Amino acid sequence: MSAATAAVEPTAATGTRASAIVALRQAAARVATGIGVMWAAATTAYVVLHTMPGKIEDILVGDQTYPGAQEAVAAEWGLDRPPVVQYLDYLWRLPHGDLGTSYAMRQPVASVVGDQLWPTVQLTLAAAGVAVGLALAVAVGTAGRARPLRALASVAELVATSTPVYWLGILLLMVFSFGLGWFPLTADSGAASLVLPAVTLGLPMAGLLSQVLRESLEATLEQPFITTVRARGVGETLMRLRHALKHAMAPVINLGGWMIGSLLGGAVITETVFGRPGLGAVTLTAVTNKDVPVVLAVVLLAAFAYVVISTLVDIVNLLIDPRLRTR
Repeated sequence: MSAATAAVEPTAATGTRASAIVALRQAAARVATGIGVMWAAATTAYVVLHTMPGKIEDILVGDQTYPGAQEAVAAEWGLDRPPVVQYLDYLWRLPHGDLGTSYAMRQPVASVVGDQLWPTVQLTLAAAGVAVGLALAVAVGTAGRARPLRALASVAELVATSTPVYWLGILLLMVFSFGLGWFPLTADSGAASLVLPAVTLGLPMAGLLSQVLRESLEATLEQPFITTVRARGVGETLMRLRHALKHAMAPVINLGGWMIGSLLGGAVITETVFGRPGLGAVTLTAVTNKDVPVVLAVVLLAAFAYVVISTLVDIVNLLIDPRLRTR
């Protein structure tokens, strides 16, 4: 081993170790920030509940009038204790899955929400698959192509992004269920019943992702390493899929947290339009019946999901982009 090589190897190893330490610190900072945001969301929900006009017992019971309901609420929430103790007990119960009791449904809130969670997760994942699949196909097929083709794709993306979810859902129902009879009308009756809701929810998101991905892909196709790949005789399609796409995906990954949050919000409307079970139906019923414990649980669950997804996206970015580990 030459003296020059011996001098370079420790330097490179030291740089890699320092980069890993910076990445771990930044990942820990992201996790700590996420925990802080979840604490803030839980505290905000608690403060809003306790600043609403009227007694807490009456608010949590809602429209229920059966004897002993208010006393049961007071006992469960410990309303005879000091406010600080009530708040700390509330924070302690959340990570243990104790979300209180739905007095309208007369069962634990965790059971009410848990029973309807999987249909919403199914719909969200299917819609995300539709959005990402369409965006990849359109962006890879049109990036750097002839101007008329890109203009046509841009118009289609703008229309898809601007279309209201409820309007698109009703239109798809009228055409593919009422008219052609290709898919079930409503309810959860197998994989076929998931197609139209997933397209309804995923199509507007596909328009936005496609716009972002195409711009990033066109910038990547102008990089010098792409010229080198083309000079080696690699086909255009293979070059785009294998070499250019992974460098162009960073902006799309950054949108991941926002995308999942938007899909969860849109799922409430989509489930209502298609009559599917899920958190949307539970939320609508809870609001109608003034079932405050269930509404609070859905709000906290949405905040939790958004924070977890955003934190994971930040950590993935740290892993795939070395530039973020040098700040």
